[in-house]
Amino acid sequence: MNIAAAKKIDLVEYLASKGYKPAKIKRADYWYCSPLREEKTASFKVNRQQNVWYDHGLGKGGNFIDFGILFHHCTVKELLEKLNSNFSFHQQRLIPQPGLPEESLIKINAEKNLSSLSLLRYVRQRRIAESIARKYCREVIFSLHDKKYTAIGFKNDEGGYELRNQWFKGSSSPKAITSIENHSKELEVFEGFFNFLSHQTIHQHQTVSPTNIIVLNSTSFFERSRAVMEAHETIRLFLDRDKTGQKCTAEALGWSNKYKDESNLYKGYNDLNEWQQQIGKSIKKTLKPT
Repeated sequence: MNIAAAKKIDLVEYLASKGYKPAKIKRADYWYCSPLREEKTASFKVNRQQNVWYDHGLGKGGNFIDFGILFHHCTVKELLEKLNSNFSFHQQRLIPQPGLPEESLIKINAEKNLSSLSLLRYVRQRRIAESIARKYCREVIFSLHDKKYTAIGFKNDEGGYELRNQWFKGSSSPKAITSIENHSKELEVFEGFFNFLSHQTIHQHQTVSPTNIIVLNSTSFFERSRAVMEAHETIRLFLDRDKTGQKCTAEALGWSNKYKDESNLYKGYNDLNEWQQQIGKSIKKTLKPT
């Protein structure tokens, strides 16, 4: 398959094959909760007549190729190879049974040190240091709809996992925050674990005292974590720059002057990891909190 043929792939059918159903349909416009990030209100639109998409939270859009390279975190060449492969995207998100959240269908079978070559390759694609990924993540074998898969697992405080590989984004029950205690009076808060891993990668060679960490794993835990956050003297927020993340940041800045918005570092990008993958490729300067 070449680029011209890939651009003709029906985005609505493709999203359906990956388990995404439209929240609403208005004429030729199909609205979804974004497959490129976590959100509760549908702001990702596909115009089926033109076969183009636009993510209002990211401020980005385009054709199937533009979507594919963001969705799968790959190059155009790699995307075409996937489309031409019989293996293709069979590990992608599967359609859950009606009425059941996907995390309730996931069963963790085993976990071990992160060593899979394909998972480590994915880590490198996201520009995360392998040593950092191995320190904070595990290799998790899980079952979904009676099929087994392997993913990078980031454990939360209740024993559940955030699960990621090149084709899958999901989580196992129970869903919760991940907190890391370093006996510090300062706290750094991240929305997703790849942003946390990016931050650790950027600072890996610095000799500074580590702060305490909270990875929300979902913005639904932000307000519920307020008491824990405000037990610290300074709270640095590295939340996404989409509508939900910026709303949480704005609310926190109104709660107390303890909160500091660090998201200007990656202004123009959705999150810290996206910034690192793009601008951060050529920037080697030491980053200091404001």
